[in-house]
Amino acid sequence: MVETTPAELDAARKIFGDRLDLAQRYVEHLATSGMERGLLGPREVPRLWSRHVLNCAVVAELIPANATVADVGSGAGLPGLCLAIARPDLSMTLIEPLERRVIWLNEVVTDLGLDNVRVIRGRAEQVVDEVNVDVATARAVSALGGLAGLTVPLLHGKGQVLAIKGRSAEEEVQKAAKAIRKLGGRDTAVLTVGADVLEEPTTVVRITVG
Repeated sequence: MVETTPAELDAARKIFGDRLDLAQRYVEHLATSGMERGLLGPREVPRLWSRHVLNCAVVAELIPANATVADVGSGAGLPGLCLAIARPDLSMTLIEPLERRVIWLNEVVTDLGLDNVRVIRGRAEQVVDEVNVDVATARAVSALGGLAGLTVPLLHGKGQVLAIKGRSAEEEVQKAAKAIRKLGGRDTAVLTVGADVLEEPTTVVRITVG
């Protein structure tokens, strides 16, 4: 069992509500088979809740009700599976090119009984014709300029990209401004979410399209 601090547990209860047990089971998957298969390093295990799961799950507050969402480069399901657990109303598509990660994601989705999730093996640019969503999410995929090129086309002209970023978010936005405009992004903002529940809130770059 991955230990949680009282603050982490309190935040997890507020974010996941009656689906907290699903979130706990997901964290166990991350700490065991996820680590064994190289989806994350052993040093990440003690901070799975604070740095990874809660950090991702708070992004749910930016997503409209009943939205269709694509998570690009889903990897260990961050943020895709966190959002699917926190928000059963969302219809989630996890896009991941590496087969071993896709196998793991499917195992976790089946074990947790997440009927609002499908996993697609491929690169974002290869699946544009079969994925058309309201929101595209990403974390630790690439710099914003390149990331915009992978995510914005999945919106097919209307919606928003939510990219979890670090302290260099503002700088990335400035560098990527031209590329984002070219793709049809009409507004780009750096937002902070989760300040009411997390010790360290999450920084998100939101690109609005259409």
